[in-house]
Amino acid sequence: MPSVGQTLPLHQLGRRLRDWRDGAGYSLERAASMVPGMSQTALHRLEKGMKAKPNPRDVRAICELYGVPEDLIDGAVGLAMQAAQKDWWWHAYGGDIPEDFDVYVAQETAAESICSHQPNLIPGLLQTPSYVLSLARESLPDAEPQKLERIVEVKTHRKAILTRPKPVVMDVVISQAALHHRVGSAAIMAAQLRHLTEMTALHPNITLQVLPFEAGFPGGVSMPPFVILDFGRASDGSPIEPRTIFLENVVGGIYLRKPDDVSFYDRAYDRIKQASLDAKASQTLVTRVAKEYDRE
Repeated sequence: MPSVGQTLPLHQLGRRLRDWRDGAGYSLERAASMVPGMSQTALHRLEKGMKAKPNPRDVRAICELYGVPEDLIDGAVGLAMQAAQKDWWWHAYGGDIPEDFDVYVAQETAAESICSHQPNLIPGLLQTPSYVLSLARESLPDAEPQKLERIVEVKTHRKAILTRPKPVVMDVVISQAALHHRVGSAAIMAAQLRHLTEMTALHPNITLQVLPFEAGFPGGVSMPPFVILDFGRASDGSPIEPRTIFLENVVGGIYLRKPDDVSFYDRAYDRIKQASLDAKASQTLVTRVAKEYDRE
């Protein structure tokens, strides 16, 4: 059986192959007969996300039969290669990733876009190594230095989705409190805030807004940190995977996929964004607070 880490790319790949076959007008039987070495059963299992180690060459041959554009073929082959691996990169870190958080990292890696609301901390994907290390030392005061270093390495790996060839689109709203809640020293905070402005300036796929103190609580509710994961849409316009809300807390993560739950958080995120400073004003505020740390 496929592992938890494999499930998402296998289902994404299967959905795309099924859509492309339907679009090309091939029956399952006919398509299988036209791909060397492919049986109808094997193709069915591939489309259902049940084939644990899909052969990238088979995937390319199937896509070429359906007339899929080359850039989409590359994406499908990439999913096949990813799913075919025994483990994804984060599995190598074992206990250095909190229990069940590897499931989130798998979904984060596969996401097409991410919306993140953080009231008290800088979002993980935008944290500097020094900020990560300071948090780790606070949460694990008795940990060996090697363990802390591996926690920083995990965060560094995760950030690669922001700069990969087809980067994730990330929309972030942080509370002004996140700029003032000190993590580590003043120098660490100054560098962290400058990193925020640099990332948004250099990478157009990243948008940052700050919810100022004077905005109060949009909607009259103090919202916890949450992330909205969107995995894109298939050729027929349907979601490749259900949009997912991730709520992280000290006892583990919660995943919400029911339409009513997703709609609730969509509306909450829209209210928070509307009450926040725009991107330019947010940059100005972050820069000002960074300079205040520099003067300490």
